[in-house]
Amino acid sequence: MKQKAVAFCTLGCKVNQYETNAMMQNFIEAGYAIVEFEEKANIYVINTCTVTNMADKKSRQMLRRVKEINPDSILVAVGCYVQVAKEKLEEISEIDLILGVNEKSKIVEYVEEAILKKNEASTLEKVSDVAKQQEFVEFGTVTYTEKTRAVIKVQDGCNQFCSYCIIPYARGRIRSRRPEKVIAEITRIAEKGIKEVVLTGIHLASYGREFAPNIVSNISNVLKYEIDKKEFLLIDLLEEIQKVEGIERIRLGSLEPTLITEDFVKRLSKLSKICDQFHLSLQSGCNETLKRMNRKYTTEEFEKGVELLRKTYPEVHLTTDIIVGFPGETEEEFQKTYEFLKRVGFYKMHIFKYSPRNGTIAAKMPNQIDGNIKDERSNQLIRLSDQSEENYEKQYIGKKVKVLLEDREGEYIKGHTTNYMVVKVKTEKELENTIQKLRITGLKDLELIGEI
Repeated sequence: MKQKAVAFCTLGCKVNQYETNAMMQNFIEAGYAIVEFEEKANIYVINTCTVTNMADKKSRQMLRRVKEINPDSILVAVGCYVQVAKEKLEEISEIDLILGVNEKSKIVEYVEEAILKKNEASTLEKVSDVAKQQEFVEFGTVTYTEKTRAVIKVQDGCNQFCSYCIIPYARGRIRSRRPEKVIAEITRIAEKGIKEVVLTGIHLASYGREFAPNIVSNISNVLKYEIDKKEFLLIDLLEEIQKVEGIERIRLGSLEPTLITEDFVKRLSKLSKICDQFHLSLQSGCNETLKRMNRKYTTEEFEKGVELLRKTYPEVHLTTDIIVGFPGETEEEFQKTYEFLKRVGFYKMHIFKYSPRNGTIAAKMPNQIDGNIKDERSNQLIRLSDQSEENYEKQYIGKKVKVLLEDREGEYIKGHTTNYMVVKVKTEKELENTIQKLRITGLKDLELIGEI
């Protein structure tokens, strides 16, 4: 019998990418072949995103494209958009199977059920109430690998309820992965020769906050470490990962600014494998705007965390996210954000124009901002970010840096420093997945040029 082929399209964040890789692995173990999305396949899986209305639209567009590639295929809609807008997907008659966030781990079982029911008129639906999910859903022995680094999902869900964000409704409340499962996966990764791991989650800073004392008391038995704590938080997990032989770099995904306390940074500074690059999600440099966003910190508290990191890591690079044109953002508020960003001096800033998200408080707020104003404010911050990145990188010309070389582009191999600058070196040697000390000789198109 000819092997069935499965194709995936993944929208959204690294958590979605991790989960797609997990679903792929499940299909492979069940005897299926994985093919590129544009190829003819028996099954197409669209791992949807719902972070913005535009993400919703793109999810629907990708779903409608599939039957043009193969009208006889099984079309599966899965993930965050499904979780919050199942009724809208029910209107797309081409969809054969609708799966929620928690159903991803059983996708093969549900697909095979959908195949058997292919000729029935109704769409098969499996969407549980994510708000009731209390435990982290495991996918088995799966790793999402980006060239020479591996992305590890350690947390799911969010309790923050920012006024612009739909994700708590799509992903449910916070749920953390058991530390012994994380350590076991990272140990397998190290055995494969991968040197860098990136920890990711929907709200990474909340890792471990829901662990009960009786659960935590069992961790030491499984890990065979002496952990005499009433809680097991992100910093505790990082201290355990530090012990895994073969892993040389530990990188953190997006962090909540409130995580950056003196105690956290003091303990973090003792971990030699932690990369000196942190993404702190700011969203606005104006306290009035932050309050409307329902962010749980002030710019003063944010800046204190920045000072702690810079005092501890002399070469640290900080990146952030900024939303411009949030409802009620006056010109004065925007200027406060602009001046704050200039003063803090981020390495890079990811700029987003506010887009109303149905189902959120912000979408109903008065004083929505005109699109032209959003465009202008966005352009100003993009220019500021580009200039800041260039200024940072120029400082490294003539210096030596350690680079994890990742993939070849023609005559060059490209990689990243610990503080996440892109460096490329011209060489014929096969140096992928090695850490090399390079001297920086120049800068072109915001990429540093190095030599061995």
